[in-house]
Amino acid sequence: MGLRRITALFVICLSAWAQAGYTVEQIKSFIRSAIQLKNPDKEVAQTLRTMKMAERLDLDTVETLQGEGAGPRTVAALKELATESASLGQAKPPAPKPVYVPPPPPSSEAQAALLAEVKEYGINYTKTLPDFICLEQTRRYVDTTGKDSWRPTDIISARLSYFNQKEDYKLVSLNDRVVNDAAYTSVGGALSMGDFGTVMREIFEPQSNTHFDWERWTTLRKRPTQVLTYRVPLETSKYSIHYSEDQKDEGSTVIVGYHGSIFVDNDLHVVVRIVVEAENIPPSFPVQQVKSTLDYDFTKIGDREFLLPLVNDVRMHSSRLWTKNVKEFRLYRKFSADAVIKFDGEELGPLPDDKTKEQTPQPAQPQPPQPQPPK
Repeated sequence: MGLRRITALFVICLSAWAQAGYTVEQIKSFIRSAIQLKNPDKEVAQTLRTMKMAERLDLDTVETLQGEGAGPRTVAALKELATESASLGQAKPPAPKPVYVPPPPPSSEAQAALLAEVKEYGINYTKTLPDFICLEQTRRYVDTTGKDSWRPTDIISARLSYFNQKEDYKLVSLNDRVVNDAAYTSVGGALSMGDFGTVMREIFEPQSNTHFDWERWTTLRKRPTQVLTYRVPLETSKYSIHYSEDQKDEGSTVIVGYHGSIFVDNDLHVVVRIVVEAENIPPSFPVQQVKSTLDYDFTKIGDREFLLPLVNDVRMHSSRLWTKNVKEFRLYRKFSADAVIKFDGEELGPLPDDKTKEQTPQPAQPQPPQPQPPK
């Protein structure tokens, strides 16, 4: 019954063109929609027999629609339309698909104003955050080929407390197994910390001497977004990479420069993504590449919403091994001495792709062309 109503609605939409006749493109659109909606072959054929063409429907088009799934009765009705329209003019080629043309870059004055506002926001970001706890769940992967052939290794869940602008991690599970009284760093392997404003603040601090450029428009989480590029030189950087073979090894630490991108919500002028890529890593240091992509999204804590880390994708290359950590931040709660997260050690499913992938801006879709009366 539902499909029948959909067909009826489609026919009503087309009925406005009935007196002038239908174009080949309109017929093709109708048939393809009927195939997709699994409309009954008999009903589609009956609808076709009420239609008149404004241009010639050729048998090649009929065969194409048959190959796409048009039923036998529908094909018979299409052939009847092809015979009836044989004396009409040839079908016009379909209009080219509209090409998205991005808006021009903001003026230099608008770019400067945006950067000044975002700088102030970034420097003061951590001061606006409440004290909270959340679940940080990290999926770790390795690749020995360098071709993004990622193999999952483990899943780490930690209770993350943010109190007085400081982070504290407590390991709660490893690979679906509840862990008690073990240090967060005891799991070994690649780990990263400091997602709650440290990187953002250091990028925008005046002493970092960061150079910014406006780069492009994009869409992130369905919202128009401006992308800025930046670079922090080694001389003023605080970005550190630490490497050790195991817990007994004190390891070594280097300070490196870095560059990347900052995604700014066009309407709210807040930072919704930070991409950081290390540079100036000494050739002798075991880790040779580090790149992270940290996304922020609005999350409700108590009766207010805050822009908080959503997911951080951290990738490193050391020797012949590539590692990827995908850290997701879930179950935010207001911090208190007795605050708990109801968590039974069972891993949460990964976030959907539309939360982290850029969307290609699409041009406005034109209205369907009105068919012209036959000459």
